[in-house]
Amino acid sequence: MTKVIGLTGGIGSGKTTIANHFKSKGIPVYIADDEAKKILLTNEVQSEIKALFGNNVFSEDKIDKNKLAEFVFSNPEKLKILNSIIHPKVKEHFDNWVLRHQDFPFVIKEAAILFESGSYKLCDKIITIVVPLEERIKRVIHRDATSSENVMKRINNQWTDEQRAAKSDYIIYNSDLKIAKKQANDILKILKNQ
Repeated sequence: MTKVIGLTGGIGSGKTTIANHFKSKGIPVYIADDEAKKILLTNEVQSEIKALFGNNVFSEDKIDKNKLAEFVFSNPEKLKILNSIIHPKVKEHFDNWVLRHQDFPFVIKEAAILFESGSYKLCDKIITIVVPLEERIKRVIHRDATSSENVMKRINNQWTDEQRAAKSDYIIYNSDLKIAKKQANDILKILKNQ
């Protein structure tokens, strides 16, 4: 049976970069955040969100992801509601994706909130990417053209690196990409030999 390897880390830790490195090695990788964004744009989900949150998270009759993020990351109850809409749909999509990749000994599920969502319980092993907080903040400010205040709102809704690391089987330190890729390759060797 195909094993599921969870790949996680806080915002700005470089999850996508490491996920793409695994992909380049021929490992199927599922990017949960990308799929969640696609699901968010479906008519069904847009209708649910409009009914629950009203028009204040919409622009020109489409969900405005920035407005939605600002709205839910400053209100934990609203974030829980949003997650209760999106997570079951992502899980169903992921389960179908795994079925299509049964020929592989393992696949990787990259998810920012692997622990927070509870989906870590469905993983056979977990890899966490760790980066110093200041560096993560700088990366996200640069990437998203946002403020440190907005980045901290997101960080405060996620587990800390210490919490994630304590529940993980492998840690990748991603301050130096060359070293991080070597660590990823070492983990791949272990996984392939299990």
